[in-house]
Amino acid sequence: MILWVTPFSGVSGDMLLGALLGLGAPLDDVRAAVAATGLPGWRLDARPVTRAGLAATRAVVTVEDTAAARPAAELLVLVGRARPEPVAALATAAVRALAEVEAGLHGIPAEEVHLHELGGTDTVVDTVGVAAALHLLGVTTVHSGPLAVGTGTVDTRHGTLPLPAPATAALLARAGATVVDAGVAAETVTPTGVALLLAAGARFGPVPALTVQRVAYGAGGRDPAGRPNVLPAYLGAAEGGVADMVLLETNVDDVSGEVLGHLIGQLLAAGAADAWVTPIVMKKSRPAHTVHVLVDPQRAAACGRTLLAETGSLGLRRSRVERVALARRTTTVEVAGHPVRVKHGPFGSKPEHDDVAAAAAATGLPLREVARRALPPGGDPPVDEHGELR
Repeated sequence: MILWVTPFSGVSGDMLLGALLGLGAPLDDVRAAVAATGLPGWRLDARPVTRAGLAATRAVVTVEDTAAARPAAELLVLVGRARPEPVAALATAAVRALAEVEAGLHGIPAEEVHLHELGGTDTVVDTVGVAAALHLLGVTTVHSGPLAVGTGTVDTRHGTLPLPAPATAALLARAGATVVDAGVAAETVTPTGVALLLAAGARFGPVPALTVQRVAYGAGGRDPAGRPNVLPAYLGAAEGGVADMVLLETNVDDVSGEVLGHLIGQLLAAGAADAWVTPIVMKKSRPAHTVHVLVDPQRAAACGRTLLAETGSLGLRRSRVERVALARRTTTVEVAGHPVRVKHGPFGSKPEHDDVAAAAAATGLPLREVARRALPPGGDPPVDEHGELR
């Protein structure tokens, strides 16, 4: 699924979370993902509100812990416990980005950063909550329109600072975000909002080609006159089955075949859409392999860690690719009393090998005979008069 947001009034963590809850992310499941962190003293609610007369959803985080600052290392431990793992990966990437820009601004190591304005319980809830909502909605690609940034100043623990706040400005540069003037003297774009878009791999540019299925509005805390303080969000499917994916690759010349075989299974378990190995020749004419991983942007960080950890490689290549996926459906048939799943595409049908092998072993029939019986008459996929899969 594609998520497209248009931050004409800016973006913050709670606005993004409210928009995703409004799009249908199950609130109880989002709460469960946050609860897995072990974070105490919080509550998350989704409340219907209006902003300048427009109905919207506001994500409200109520906290008992009023600590104004937490070490970034503590936040990283908390969000790293979120489940499932892709949720932890995205939330960790967002918090790490926040810590790194703050460290750069203050000239200290990232692990020594104390996140003051950003360090409360609500930051954990916002980052994990947004990551969980994206995962639950099946979002694989995020697109964003220009971010409307306010001007003026903001009061912080370090004194009065210009808007956009320095941390926000650093994250905007890191994300390569497009910005426009919001026309207001107030903070409209927060560091957490930008960090979450960055962690989700948001593309800033023209409207993506998609079939819109749902629309929702995430509300900010203020309700100024004249403009609804909301984040519009659109959820839809890629037009023509085209989806943005990430291709990860690394070359290895000291990894055994046993490890490479194990690695493919680990990558698929980590969320890769596909993983494969090709033989190559490296420097000094050494025989070697390239490991390739095709993965949606949300799961790229998790798969990248698995790839590096299992191979011991010192780096990888990462590139954006487009995947064209044709329509397909799966049916189940019985062969000699044993279920066999059959995958149908526009140009043919194919039984699932594992099911065919299990049925062959149970019946004593040859593998190819089980496969033949599982196919529709003539081996053609079930299509209607327009050529569409039934």
